[in-house]
Amino acid sequence: MAEIDRHHWWFVGRRKILTALIERFRPRPGPMRILEVGCGTGSNIEMLQQFGMVEAIEPDDHARAFAAQRTGLAIKGGYLPNVPLEDGAYDLIVLLDVLEHIPDDVGALTALRTKLAPGGRLLLAVPAIPALWSGHDVAHHHQRRYTAKTLEAAVHAAGFRRLHRAAFNSLMLPAIVGVRLVNRLLGRTGGDDDRVPAKPLNRLLTALFGAERHAAVRGLLPVGVSLALVAEPDSGGSTR
Repeated sequence: MAEIDRHHWWFVGRRKILTALIERFRPRPGPMRILEVGCGTGSNIEMLQQFGMVEAIEPDDHARAFAAQRTGLAIKGGYLPNVPLEDGAYDLIVLLDVLEHIPDDVGALTALRTKLAPGGRLLLAVPAIPALWSGHDVAHHHQRRYTAKTLEAAVHAAGFRRLHRAAFNSLMLPAIVGVRLVNRLLGRTGGDDDRVPAKPLNRLLTALFGAERHAAVRGLLPVGVSLALVAEPDSGGSTR
């Protein structure tokens, strides 16, 4: 993962979309205190640092060591909900393709709610469309893929209300569906698709995927391979 996340179209394009979402839905102007949960090898930290001071946790020892070396940050270890974090501390908490790895997603989100500062917000990105389940999900140790309904149900059960939801990775959806259908017909597992394409194709896919950021901040795409959701602690008001 660390070898490809600097240049692969999916990682680069996703960072553009996430940047646009944070810019549009940040809880307050100025530098923020940000927590990334499940930072992996640290590929998102530089992007997040443009918005303020970043802290991170990562349960995998090897990924955590790589992220610390890569970013110079002291990355905390441990698994939610038992990671020692300061209550009421963070303006923004992000879980970027992390929630689908956690068996008790509601319990994890509930634990994180208390870590937000007053007015703080949560940003999630998760894989969508359960019918797309494949060897890719198995290889990456996913517990589930979400629908808009199941993601919002988990967020609501954890005491949050949704502020914005966006599907993304929509333009490539037909191609991704086609590849996974072919893999199923041919009996392929499909778990070995994490390779950087040839440079011209990678540039094209990066541009196409990254261009979705304009629609994502407006919630205009009806369906996509991924879902993003911005939420805040629910004080009893409407979720819409």
